[in-house]
Amino acid sequence: MAYNEYHAERIRRVFRERKVNFREINMMGGLCIMVDDKMCCGLLQKKDDNQDYFMARVGADVYEDFLNDNGALPMDFTGRPMKGYIFVAPEGFDMEADLELWIDRCLSFNPKAKSSKKS
Repeated sequence: MAYNEYHAERIRRVFRERKVNFREINMMGGLCIMVDDKMCCGLLQKKDDNQDYFMARVGADVYEDFLNDNGALPMDFTGRPMKGYIFVAPEGFDMEADLELWIDRCLSFNPKAKSSKKS
């Protein structure tokens, strides 16, 4: 497993408390939370520091604003940041209120998100 199960359970709890139907898939070596068959958020342990990072899909229109938040970083796998997606370092989601805020942001964007093509 490429992420800490403790953080994964914290994320699951927020979705259950909000009564949001979701499913989990393993993706990119981490955990991806899908809502309405669209990537909503996730969790990944980065190899460079072995810490868990929250992956937030927030949309391109608010991306720049959210990058100013504590722990927020451009989501970058290939040397090119993915617009609309943010990595949140541990200090940005260690408090429950911070985690809930990021999940709420992801859920707000989810209805506008495009679904990935099914293979």
